[in-house]
Amino acid sequence: MNRTRLLLLAALTLSSATVQNAGAQNTGAQSASTVRLGYFPNLTHAPALVGLERGTFQKALGKTRLDARTFVSGTTLSEAFAAGQIDIAYIGPGPAISAASRGVPVQILAGAAEAGAVLVARKDSSIRTAHDLDGKIVAVPSLGNTQDISLRHLLGENGLKDKAAGGSVTVVPIPPADVVAAFAGKRADAALVPEPWGAALEAQGHRVIGNEKTVWRGGNYPSAILIVNTRFAQANPDLVAAFLKAHASAVAFLNKSPAAAQNAVNRQLQKLTGETLDLRVLQRAYARTRFTTAIDPAALQEYADLNVEAGYIRRAPDLKTLIRH
Repeated sequence: MNRTRLLLLAALTLSSATVQNAGAQNTGAQSASTVRLGYFPNLTHAPALVGLERGTFQKALGKTRLDARTFVSGTTLSEAFAAGQIDIAYIGPGPAISAASRGVPVQILAGAAEAGAVLVARKDSSIRTAHDLDGKIVAVPSLGNTQDISLRHLLGENGLKDKAAGGSVTVVPIPPADVVAAFAGKRADAALVPEPWGAALEAQGHRVIGNEKTVWRGGNYPSAILIVNTRFAQANPDLVAAFLKAHASAVAFLNKSPAAAQNAVNRQLQKLTGETLDLRVLQRAYARTRFTTAIDPAALQEYADLNVEAGYIRRAPDLKTLIRH
């Protein structure tokens, strides 16, 4: 009898331990130890810059470590995202849509910034309008990124095409922060860049020939959105919800306290690039950029169509499943 009781007790203890271990494993699967964030040192990614500078993201994540990494373009960030190296990212809609069309597990969480991109011509060039880009070299942050897609559409509206498509315009990838040197070395005649790099070029005497409103859609287009790896979101819903709340807080700060926000953005840009922007330059760039958590499905659909038009994807993904509700 005693032996039977001992065996039963042992069986119950083992069963209890198994359940506890299973519970611990499930808890671990739903609580990542690190959130890997990707973003750019651009004003269009100001929610990321502000969230990092003010510690908003880390505070929201609690004990979960935030690993923030910078990228020079949406193309390189998209590649890291596809490789599973990034969990949450600020990125342009072009690369996000391209990634989704290739089967990358990506969902759009929220909007981040709208407009904030300008077409700038080198001051010693003869370029006065987009039509004058005929035969010229135009820089974009990277091939396939949001500005590249916008540029190709703008060229088409002016009866032009890039050389790769049989046209006369040479489109070259140059990181926005390097366009100043590219202009000085006459390696580019014009550039379609995100802010604050457009305002920085303008401050040096270069000409803005296409402002944020004339580049596309009257300025009503997303220039940065917040995306998440679908699998990460499914495994870590609480962390994603916490980050999304912190993102909304950063956007609210950008809109309610522009002066303080510009200082926060400038401090982050200095840490990342080693340079501080003149506040007057930053203010000009800020005036061309809007910050919002809202998502415009119609604008995203048009971006998807432009991706197809540019030849970067064959077919647009289903935006109903791409946008997380």
